[in-house]
Amino acid sequence: MPYTLCKKVRDLEPYEPISGTYRIRLDANESFYPMPDEIKSEIKTIIDTMDFNRYPDATAKKLIASFSEFYGLDPDTVTATNGSDEMLYILASAMLQRSSKVLVIEPDFSMYQFYSALSENEVIAVQKPDTLKIDVDEVIKTANDNNVDMIIFSNPCNPTGQGVTADDARRLVKSVSALIVLDEAYMDFWDQPLLQEAAQYDNLIVLKTASKAVGAAAVRLGFAVANKTLTKALRAVKSPYNVNTLTQEIGTCLYSHKELLQSRCEEIIKNTQNLYAELLKLKKQYELPVRIFEPCANFVFVKADFAKELFTYLLDNGIAIRFFSNASAVRITGGSDSENTEVLQYIERYLLENYLKQNR
Repeated sequence: MPYTLCKKVRDLEPYEPISGTYRIRLDANESFYPMPDEIKSEIKTIIDTMDFNRYPDATAKKLIASFSEFYGLDPDTVTATNGSDEMLYILASAMLQRSSKVLVIEPDFSMYQFYSALSENEVIAVQKPDTLKIDVDEVIKTANDNNVDMIIFSNPCNPTGQGVTADDARRLVKSVSALIVLDEAYMDFWDQPLLQEAAQYDNLIVLKTASKAVGAAAVRLGFAVANKTLTKALRAVKSPYNVNTLTQEIGTCLYSHKELLQSRCEEIIKNTQNLYAELLKLKKQYELPVRIFEPCANFVFVKADFAKELFTYLLDNGIAIRFFSNASAVRITGGSDSENTEVLQYIERYLLENYLKQNR
């Protein structure tokens, strides 16, 4: 009798990001800065002195110390992970019993719902209003009425770029008995974090990543910050050697360059705001029926009836952005000055060569 895959994975399709070679990549919210030569030199020295035949430090002690110093945290409240995705799966599978209730707030990062469903939890979705801002009162009411076990959301939100103030986030944490997982992957680009106060609450875990502002998406490095009780549990259920030695050493090195990372972050914020302002100019100039959302992160979210056509046009011209079919929207990462200039030029070309000819 042939083996049959279980129902929950039988029809799943592998995640497939945009593949191919494009001269401009503004689809994944990565930093546009390459690794500086100074840090590359330090990494080469690290590689020369690594013991490749030995397992990594299971506690990631040096890495956690460097990360904690960067953000002003107690190292005993930090868990290092193989990217934020590992922690998302741990939270859904190990920190909840089967059939637990997980509340997500749509639209949001799709992997929250994916890992929750894969772990056989019941997913309850609260839909955001047209403003795409979270209605905290509705979330609190839905969570309490349904006795949910976990609430997970990103702040600022990926993909919308909208944010919840620290005051509203605190109010949510204090108003429910559920475990709150607050993904602050993009909070380096905004000023409303709960990261430094995560350890004050018994029901809050804050996630961070090195893939965005730190500019180290290639090494797959994330962190969870919580009180010591939650941290002990997270460290107990993760894999013993979950963060490899090279990633630990590179992360330790990167977080020791605080001034460099902060100055780059400021430049990314400036460029993203410039991109947003120029998109608004195009909207006004051509009287476009589009919604351009002011960003709190390093990308701009645009809802437009012609989103798919624009996405395809840019791909055909060597520029990758992110398209969301369920929202008829695109997400454009803030790039370097030259990248922003070129993507704006090609957006205008699309409007003149295609959209405006068909709609005027």
